[in-house]
Amino acid sequence: MQATAYTYDPDTRSGQVLLDDGTPVPFDAAAFDAGDLRLLRPGQRVRIETEGRGDALRITLVTLQTL
Repeated sequence: MQATAYTYDPDTRSGQVLLDDGTPVPFDAAAFDAGDLRLLRPGQRVRIETEGRGDALRITLVTLQTL
């Protein structure tokens, strides 16, 4: 699934992405670390992996979108 980076806190390595429908979804340090990223800037296009649905939707991986 693709999304857009919305917020990112380098101290906690957590933040939020916006799904294509505009829904904000938070991610934690574990999801950020799983993507082997060093930094994330708001507006960057990212690929995410999730589990769960609705209010239980949880991001398990955040990585940069590549072609």
